[in-house]
Amino acid sequence: MKLSQFKYNLPKELVASVPSKERDEARLMVVNRNTKLIEHLVFKDVIDFFDEGDLFIMNDTKVFPAKLYGLKEKTNAEIEVFMLREINADSRLWDVLVDPARKIRIGNKIFFGSNNEIVGEVIDNTTSRGRTMRFLFDGSNEEFHNIIHKMGVTPLPDDVLNQRKVSADDAERYQTIFAKKEGAVAAPTAGLHFSKILLKKMEVKGINTTMITLHNGLSNFRPIEVEDLTKHKSDSEEMYITEEAAAIINNAKEEKKKICAVGTTTMKAIETAVTINAKVTSFAGWTNKFIFPPYNFSVADAMITNFHAPLSPMLMMTAAFGGHDLIMEAYKEAIKEKYKFLTYGDAMLII
Repeated sequence: MKLSQFKYNLPKELVASVPSKERDEARLMVVNRNTKLIEHLVFKDVIDFFDEGDLFIMNDTKVFPAKLYGLKEKTNAEIEVFMLREINADSRLWDVLVDPARKIRIGNKIFFGSNNEIVGEVIDNTTSRGRTMRFLFDGSNEEFHNIIHKMGVTPLPDDVLNQRKVSADDAERYQTIFAKKEGAVAAPTAGLHFSKILLKKMEVKGINTTMITLHNGLSNFRPIEVEDLTKHKSDSEEMYITEEAAAIINNAKEEKKKICAVGTTTMKAIETAVTINAKVTSFAGWTNKFIFPPYNFSVADAMITNFHAPLSPMLMMTAAFGGHDLIMEAYKEAIKEKYKFLTYGDAMLII
């Protein structure tokens, strides 16, 4: 399929700037792939589509406060540094994005904190992910991470920041309630809709859950610049699936239970780790898997996802799972019914 087949007009007023008042009270569109039926419900109704023994696979990645604001040496110009991923903990080397980029060259230093507790030095600006920065800090790596947490700001995506500034609530709400393993610079947004009460109701009903970890990077927000999708190359993201999680998934599959992937990141992870005989294996490493139609999914029977931006990789994966024509029709329906889109928006269940 071609890039242009995933274009649609998203009205600005439908881009959510804040989350729903309660996590599980966002709207839920249910799309049935067999009957083509589209239903309009509330997210907590998702439990009605699953039975005892069915399995939800969730991403337990945790967003860290990845944006730092510092002052450039000599000029004191304010520079935003977006810490994408740690390359070498001992040397404190990180892939970063800097803004404004035109003001920063190799060798430039940026000072962070009221007493310049941390100094960042750009040592490479030729990587595809931005620049490489070495952080100079007089202390242990644990102390370094602690001070980053104190200085850093929640990295809300542009669809929210174009409408408002980061608020105190974002530190909690831009994080799933099951977030555990730190490393993401973007939240797995489908998981944001789960509340403690909903998870308890699922447990009481006998619906099982298991966790995988995929640390969301910025690749999903980078524009795809090729019309032929087979030529697109995604950035790599770090992911982990334990032997225990793989066994739980495979057991549910063998027992013919419904398996629901919560979010496109979860779907990417399990499809990365699946074998040719449709078994999920344990995994520790990196994935740059890019899923678009046509694609044969091996594990999940259902998927929960948010409403995604035009031309985005997440929309393409959703269309691959739900069927291009049906999903694009569902998006027209969502616009007509004034669903909220993107990060803090409403949810879709594809069954």
